[in-house]
Amino acid sequence: MHENGHARAGVAVDERILTALHATHGVTLLRGIFDNSTGKSVLHLLHTLTQAEPDPVQTATAYSHAFQSLVQAAQNGEIASLSDAWQGFLVNRLLDYDNPWSRYIERYGSATVAPSLRQQAERDLSTLQRLFQIPAETFLRLTLDVVTPSMPVLQDAWVPWCHLVGAVDEDAASPRATLIQRIVECEDWRELIDPLEQHWKVYGTGLLARYHALRWLGSNEGLQGIAHPDLVQLTGLIGYVREQNRIKANTERFLAGLPAHDVLLYGPPGTGKSSTVKALVNAYADQGLRLVEVRKEHLGDLPRIVAQLRNRAPRFLLFIDDLSFEEHETEYKVLKMLLEGTAEARPANVLIYATTNRLNLVREYFSDRGKPTEDVNWRDTMDEKQSLAHRFGLRITFMAPDQERYVHIASGLARQRGITLSDEALRERALQWERQHVGRSGRVARQFVDELEAELKREQL
Repeated sequence: MHENGHARAGVAVDERILTALHATHGVTLLRGIFDNSTGKSVLHLLHTLTQAEPDPVQTATAYSHAFQSLVQAAQNGEIASLSDAWQGFLVNRLLDYDNPWSRYIERYGSATVAPSLRQQAERDLSTLQRLFQIPAETFLRLTLDVVTPSMPVLQDAWVPWCHLVGAVDEDAASPRATLIQRIVECEDWRELIDPLEQHWKVYGTGLLARYHALRWLGSNEGLQGIAHPDLVQLTGLIGYVREQNRIKANTERFLAGLPAHDVLLYGPPGTGKSSTVKALVNAYADQGLRLVEVRKEHLGDLPRIVAQLRNRAPRFLLFIDDLSFEEHETEYKVLKMLLEGTAEARPANVLIYATTNRLNLVREYFSDRGKPTEDVNWRDTMDEKQSLAHRFGLRITFMAPDQERYVHIASGLARQRGITLSDEALRERALQWERQHVGRSGRVARQFVDELEAELKREQL
């Protein structure tokens, strides 16, 4: 018997576990994959199981802690949709972990990677594969072999850590899902060098790979991924095809690395300006498009945000919703500087998309139009306030719908939801709803359809 083996486990299994554990000490570029509570807890369990005389209580505690950590990781969305939670954890970390190799690929591409860097990456991948090939059933069987001789009551204490991830509405044909399947089926993970580098070059690593929508929380907290973004789709935004096509064309140019404009979407509330931007990001997320939501009070952080996004792989829309400024607010000057350009060039992977309800973004008073005793250069002040909107290369107006467009939007939404009322009945109900509300908009149409759908479903109960 191997000096580190256990009579109850069998030499072959012990050797595989022990070799995998020892190999982790050589992981270099991908070392941080284990540097969280889940990775540490599973490695601790492996270490406990490979002791010459493993302690039953310590082993039982280690297994319970590892299981609990995997459950928590699954609930936090940190595990790929594989039946084995440990395998799902490793694959997810491999794709998303921000490391020197993936960062180099993001910044410079694959062509100039040093041979020694790639060789080390191959060795790290081989070690990860050793760990990946230890199934949940083996972890549990080895644990029971240690624990049950002295504590038989624990014979049925645990189940394998499988199927911890609930049903996920995930596109099986998405680039990420396709790559995960390739990793699972790969017999030699050293062959994953090219597909991983291609993935990182488009989607980046870390938060930028895991989330397609993020928000800036200020200079102290930085970027945060939005775990449950609004999944609105362009097909659900009816009645503004011409406006959407102009924004889509600009966005596609941006993704292709061609010159593209910062965009200002202007119009009354409820006309779908914000939803259009979010729907665009949902539509092009698989091509590496990311949204970073920036609140008006954080506009002073724009230079810091842009610096963090420079040389990252995805392409970013800095999204500023409901943009407007009162007379005393001066944050618009920071935004204006970014739009105009400074001595430091703006990264080619960043555009600004903003929405507003008023075209003159900075509130202007009649007093601004000429009281020399208050402002000698009053015209310069007025021009500065009016010029912000003109810094956006593409300005698109979303007009409030007339009656026919409003009915068209309401009918289209109703049909998408499977509501089978006649055209005449839908029109009559939609107009009745509109008369009970102030103004017409896509939002009012959607609220009408929400009400109608709830009413019809209630009648079916």
